[in-house]
Amino acid sequence: MNGLRGLLPHPLLSLLLVVCWLWLNNTLAPGHVLLGAALGIAIPYFTRRFWPEPLVIRRPLRVIEYAALVLYDIVVANLQVAAIILGPMSRLRPAFVRVPLDLHTDFAVTVLASTVTLTPGTVSVEVEGDGTGRRSLVVHALRCLDDDDMVRTIKERYERRLKEILE
Repeated sequence: MNGLRGLLPHPLLSLLLVVCWLWLNNTLAPGHVLLGAALGIAIPYFTRRFWPEPLVIRRPLRVIEYAALVLYDIVVANLQVAAIILGPMSRLRPAFVRVPLDLHTDFAVTVLASTVTLTPGTVSVEVEGDGTGRRSLVVHALRCLDDDDMVRTIKERYERRLKEILE
């Protein structure tokens, strides 16, 4: 098993890369299957040193739920941002909000920051530490009517789920 783990350090990533390659090329031609498999093996193999901690997905089925939630939120946020941009300037209420993090692994924090940035109208600006090990994510929102509500939404919709999946 150790030999297989050495060749495929991140099997799920390898599978995802093969599927994405075939999906983007829209073909199951043998040449593309072989090239996708080669990329699926080579990319994780050559980048394995950049993964400081092993990725453990505690609840794999929750990943599908999380991806569906994020896709839904992206579509809704696109419509909301379009309405804000096309509407009067008075609808803009930009703000920086600090979200205290309960996530402990760098990978989980990165996924949360990426999720916030992928959602139109919000951008992860920085991960701050206070020197005691507590961290917070600084988020810029295009329209924020209530800081506490935004913090609560990010923690309940994304952080709680990521904690179940990754920690």
